Amino acid sequence: MLALVVRNFTPLPLKVTSTAQQIVAWYAARMWTLWVFLLALPITVLVSGAATLRYKNRDLPHTWRGLLGAITLAAGGILAIVVLHMLAN
Repeated sequence: MLALVVRNFTPLPLKVTSTAQQIVAWYAARMWTLWVFLLALPITVLVSGAATLRYKNRDLPHTWRGLLGAITLAAGGILAIVVLHMLAN
């Protein structure tokens, strides 16, 4: 996702934007890898974060629990956006 944004930034050096464009082109040529990463990574973070918060909640310091909760929630949001995008197409 970052490569999609970076490739359109003109103030960045040409090498950075061309590298981002190459990453986007690589995934565009191999669409199955993009969908695997867009589904597998958020699901992994969502499941592992929820399991950690549920079963090991007492072992974590309060600040870590908040950070882990935010990351887990963000993964769920990203997963929802990806699934809605897949359903729209």
